[in-house]
Amino acid sequence: MNLSRRTLMAAGLGLFNLATSQAATFPLRSAGNWPQKPVKFIIPNAPGSSVDTIGRLLMLEMAKSLQQAAVADNKAGAAGALGAETARISSPDGYTLLIGSTTAISTAPLLQKAVRYDPLFDFELISLVALLPNVLVCNPSLPVKTTRDLIAYAKSKGDKSNMASAGVGSASHLAGLAFQSAAGFTSLHVPYKGGSQGVASVVSGETDWVLTPAPAAMSLVAGDRLRLLGHSLPTGAAGVGDAPSLATTVPGFEFAGWIGLLAPKGLPSAISTALAETVQKALQTREVIQAFETNGAVPSSSTSAEFRRFLERDIATNKKAIAMAGIQAE
Repeated sequence: MNLSRRTLMAAGLGLFNLATSQAATFPLRSAGNWPQKPVKFIIPNAPGSSVDTIGRLLMLEMAKSLQQAAVADNKAGAAGALGAETARISSPDGYTLLIGSTTAISTAPLLQKAVRYDPLFDFELISLVALLPNVLVCNPSLPVKTTRDLIAYAKSKGDKSNMASAGVGSASHLAGLAFQSAAGFTSLHVPYKGGSQGVASVVSGETDWVLTPAPAAMSLVAGDRLRLLGHSLPTGAAGVGDAPSLATTVPGFEFAGWIGLLAPKGLPSAISTALAETVQKALQTREVIQAFETNGAVPSSSTSAEFRRFLERDIATNKKAIAMAGIQAE
């Protein structure tokens, strides 16, 4: 089934209506005697980032079905490329997996000449896990209440307004540039070494605003440490409250991220199938549904083939955003 980005979003939203009792039985026997030891999940981002938050929620729920410990291995660096490369060269035995994302898989190969992996051919694409609406947040002390207010504020400040990001080429960087271009204003880009640091800079008032994956910001919004102005999905979604879509102010604007589960190339098909079924089961549990909603993520499982088609479109979308931003691979 050829699913578009919008269709996948709708499918993910539909998972919120599934009861835990509807989860499919996981046939571990289909993977032979695997797993016989703990399974390592490489997270190519710093602790506290959206990928880390969602990745840990997923792996802990998967561990229940795998009946083995799930071990998180944060390998941040090079916009996710360090962790992805570590996964690429790991043994395809089912004991090393990768929590992939837009930044590490779709954009890093486009922005870094040193990246050695081809995202479409050097990994086994197991399943999508979540779609991540980006949320536009600002420091609460800023004299703005809406997206329209922020645009007007930035225009009035000229180069004195600033935008945080998780680093050059990160999801928050590209989303922020695309938003500025669509809305017709410019803010000074202030890159940080990771999503949590970029968001923290907005909380502290060091920077004015960021358009960041929802899981990195929603708990801070709930604690009144950030002001939520809008989100980047075309329609509303659980987890982002009553915030309006940015498209209501900037018509046509849409820029969401994703998280998925990948493995080194050559993973036996039986293990890949078993893992995909485990992901699907995990995303149907009440604990994960509630946790994803709290963090602003939309559950979105898929088949390997659907994941591949989705990734092909996502890479094409990011190529356009990078070209629009005038960023050259380094």
